[in-house]
Amino acid sequence: MVLTKRLFLASAFAAVSSPLSTGAMAQAWPAKSIRMIVPLAPGATADIVARLFADELGKGLGQTIVVDNKTGAGGTIATAELARAPADGYTMGLVSQGTMVFNIGLYKTPGYDPLKDLALVAASGGVSNVLIVSPDNPARTVADLLAQARAKPGELTYASGGVGTSHHMSGVLLELRTGVKLQHVPYRATPAGILAVANGEVAMGLFNTPTVIGQIKGGKLKALAVTSEKRSELLPDVPTMLEAGVKDYVFNTWMGFAVPANAPAPVIARLNAEINRIGQLPQVREKMLAQGIDMLPPEPAAAAQKLVRDDLGLWLPIIKASGASAE
Repeated sequence: MVLTKRLFLASAFAAVSSPLSTGAMAQAWPAKSIRMIVPLAPGATADIVARLFADELGKGLGQTIVVDNKTGAGGTIATAELARAPADGYTMGLVSQGTMVFNIGLYKTPGYDPLKDLALVAASGGVSNVLIVSPDNPARTVADLLAQARAKPGELTYASGGVGTSHHMSGVLLELRTGVKLQHVPYRATPAGILAVANGEVAMGLFNTPTVIGQIKGGKLKALAVTSEKRSELLPDVPTMLEAGVKDYVFNTWMGFAVPANAPAPVIARLNAEINRIGQLPQVREKMLAQGIDMLPPEPAAAAQKLVRDDLGLWLPIIKASGASAE
């Protein structure tokens, strides 16, 4: 009888005190610096984006955001470390379509489940790719290039910066949407793949717009189409794949910020609001555009998490059908 009474009182106290504790935690957070894990080396586009947001986020939250670069294994090392971190609001990370979606299909054991272990707080920006060929390639349009591919099924080559990159997946999607058969030529680094296209060693490539904009404007590469839904502000005279006649072809690699799953809801809501606010600042939008990144419209965290679910549903079957593997 005494034990039952004690259990009842303990349960009643917990029921009353839990909301108050959560409220108190939300008001007190953040009480110390926040660690931001970034899956690429200092100086990379993703690192520049992370530090830009970290600086503004620190101002908004009144705490220092410490950027921690963790490279290797296509971002799985950094993302797995983020997934294992305490869900207390003091560890967040820069993530992308590559780490949250592509890696799940490419690695047998990525070390994390993007739906169970992580919560995407906000998707902030997207990077389109551009279909490029050598200036010596006679193709002037996407239709011309596809005609070359159909004339020699499985022989037309396309370069990438490695298996599982957005360059590779862009090629896979092009095959799926057009029915052509291409030959993927992965290079150990993006610059090598771009150079191979410029020299005519490889017929084509689909590389991030900001990484090839200089060569395109300098006449060393010829741009046939961009993969975004709308024309890129960096290449306003280049049509989209949709305009070029490739139906249902939109490829805009997104990046955003995530926290470990089960992080307090008030923390996720606050981070979402802050990141969305930062993304609308004129100086941030200007700097993001300079990196070739188009800002995505502000959305609640639930919409960001739906984006991950939808992308997994779209891309995992595509990756499986392609036979691509990063191991």
